[in-house]
Amino acid sequence: MNLLSKLAPKIAKKAKMRKGQGNGTKGTFAGRGKNGQNCRAGGGVRPGFEGGQSGLLMRMPKLRGFTNPNRVETQIVNLEKLEMAFADGAKINVLTLSDAGLINKNNAKVKILGEGEVTKKLNIEGLLISATAKAAIEKAGGTVK
Repeated sequence: MNLLSKLAPKIAKKAKMRKGQGNGTKGTFAGRGKNGQNCRAGGGVRPGFEGGQSGLLMRMPKLRGFTNPNRVETQIVNLEKLEMAFADGAKINVLTLSDAGLINKNNAKVKILGEGEVTKKLNIEGLLISATAKAAIEKAGGTVK
């Protein structure tokens, strides 16, 4: 039998300092210092207090302005995306745009903008649309409701 497998390391065991047990336990003042607010039982300062210096949170820049709680998010889709995603004569609404992966949320408003060209006949229903996009779709033979 090998004796090396039975060897165990010697680990120094030092007793945990019991703070607040008086001057006679484990050295003078039990690791709290000699006098002052922090040596007393229940002493100390609140979190974030910096000794009278202006605190970190007071020194940070503050938000300014107004956030409108009634703001309505509108997702934007350009004509060039519709041209790539849909076939000729396709019916386009919120659900078909979501299925094609052009918008993220089904419940948000969607507006079609006129960037790009359209050669297919697209039938758009129930969406917001810019004047240039509407003219381009109707020029290509599509309809807007």
